Amino acid sequence: MFSQNFRLLATRLAVTASRAVVNGHRPSHTPRLRPFRPHKQCRMMSTPPPQVITSDLPMERYHALSDTTMDSLLESLEAILDDLGNPTFEVEYHSGVLTLILGDKGTYVINKQPPNKQIWLSSPFSGPKRYDYSEADDNWLYSRDGCALGDLLNDELSKALDQPVDVGLTGPASQLP
Repeated sequence: MFSQNFRLLATRLAVTASRAVVNGHRPSHTPRLRPFRPHKQCRMMSTPPPQVITSDLPMERYHALSDTTMDSLLESLEAILDDLGNPTFEVEYHSGVLTLILGDKGTYVINKQPPNKQIWLSSPFSGPKRYDYSEADDNWLYSRDGCALGDLLNDELSKALDQPVDVGLTGPASQLP
């Protein structure tokens, strides 16, 4: 019974819709009918799903490496901004959060994430990224593309500041006391 009523309704709608088309134009109040297509379940995302990586890095070592990285980055950025002498550029570091303000070019936020043992970056150019420490490379790497934190900052800041920039983020373990 249901399928007969459904077919009858579908036929009436199709006839009504075909009559509403005048000279190839459909009035704006007439609904546009589409042929039935079974629903296919698929992911519609621009990036792959996040990868869950558990780090075997002891918490004390994470803090030592991330503190060394953040301190080194702060010193490098302060020197770079001092050389530029632009009063709209500023860098500050409080409670594990480093903020680099580049005026109308945007703001970077780089912070420690102890629960995940990561360093997170929010870039005005490339967006958010999460960096895990790699013992093998002695560097903070983004798991989706393998790019190092320092390399990304060097590339983006060089373009934003129109001059070569090297923040010197290589080998944080070698800088530990």
